[in-house]
Amino acid sequence: MNAEGAAINPLSPELAAILICPESKQSLRLMSGAELEALNAKIRGGGLRNRGGVLLQEPLREALLRDDGRVAYPVDGGIPVMLIEESIAV
Repeated sequence: MNAEGAAINPLSPELAAILICPESKQSLRLMSGAELEALNAKIRGGGLRNRGGVLLQEPLREALLRDDGRVAYPVDGGIPVMLIEESIAV
């Protein structure tokens, strides 16, 4: 649930299956729980910025990982944020 008490919808597996990285055109997949936890540990550590230079302060509930494992795209309320400057170097 989010701060307003509404349920947050996860990203549809059907949508995740057709998305590609806007930068490299590689396929994307949902990050596993362990991968997401490792990324969130870096966010909690206070030193992780997105590729646009913004310091990340909130843990991610979901993210898409590029096939090469080098870049993640956040998913906000079931909606993938597919902007290169919002992506995160993993």
